[in-house]
Amino acid sequence: MPYIGGHVSVAGGLHLGIQNAEEIGARAIQFFGASPRMWYAKQPSEQDVALYKEKAKASSVARAYLHAPYLVNLASPDGEMIKKSVKNLSDHLQIAQRIGANGLIFHVGSGKEIPKAEAMERAIEAMSFVLESVPGDVELVIENAAGGGQKLGASAHEIGEMLERIDSPRLKVCFDTAHAFEAGIIESYTPEHIKKLFDEWDREVGMQNIVALHVNDSKTAYNSHHDRHENIGEGHIGLLGFQNLAREARLHDKAWILEVPGFDGMGPDKKNIEILHACFQS
Repeated sequence: MPYIGGHVSVAGGLHLGIQNAEEIGARAIQFFGASPRMWYAKQPSEQDVALYKEKAKASSVARAYLHAPYLVNLASPDGEMIKKSVKNLSDHLQIAQRIGANGLIFHVGSGKEIPKAEAMERAIEAMSFVLESVPGDVELVIENAAGGGQKLGASAHEIGEMLERIDSPRLKVCFDTAHAFEAGIIESYTPEHIKKLFDEWDREVGMQNIVALHVNDSKTAYNSHHDRHENIGEGHIGLLGFQNLAREARLHDKAWILEVPGFDGMGPDKKNIEILHACFQS
C-alpha cells in the first residue's frame, strides 16, 4: 500500500499540519512552508522547527512535501521574474531542508512568447542554481503541467530532458493525474493506457525518479489544458480510472497526495482518502 494522504493546512504553525494529517488519516502530506501569495518566504524559528519535528516523529506521517508558491516562473522571459522565482524557491527549499521534509514540489513555469528551447535553457539554469544554493539531501520535485500557455514540463520528454541535463540525484518528479489528463497525455485511465503511459515515463524519466503522485480527478475534459481538480470519482477520470491506477505496481512505493476540493469544500478529507484506499482493495 502506498503512502496515501493530502495537502493540509498549517495555519497557526507548521506542526498543525501533522495534527490535521492525523485527523484525516493521512500518511503522506503536502503543505505550504510559507505564504504562497508572497515573494518573501519567512523562515520558521528554531522553536517552530523543533516542534514540527517532534510532532512528525510521533505521528503516522511517513512522507512530507512542501509545495512552492504558484508565483514562481523559472522559464520567464523577464530576468527579474526569474531572479525573484529563484530566491523564493530557494527559501522554500531551505524550509523543507530545515524541517526534514522529503522535498519541495513546484511548477517550472512558462516561457510565454519566447521560443520553448530558450525557455528550457532559462529553467535549467535556474533549477541548477536553486539546488546549488541549498545544500543537503532535500529534493527539488518537478510537477508535470496541465499544458497550455507555453508551460514547460507537461510531457515526459521535457521533464526527462531537465533531469538529464541537470543530472542531480536531488531532482525528482511528481506526477499529477489530472494534469496529465488535461494536457492530453492520457485520454482515459484504462489498464492499457496506464501501462503505455508509464512505460514512456520509465524510458524518459525513470520510475525511480517519480517520488510522488498528485492524485486528483479532473473537473475539466481530456486535453482541456485547464487545471481544475475534482474529488476522486466525481470528475472526468472517474472512480474506475483510479481503481485501474491502483493496480499499477510501479506506483506502489510513491506518496499518493490528494489536492482535491473535499466533499465539504475544505480541501482533502477523510472521505477522499477512504475512497482512494478502497481503490487498492477493489
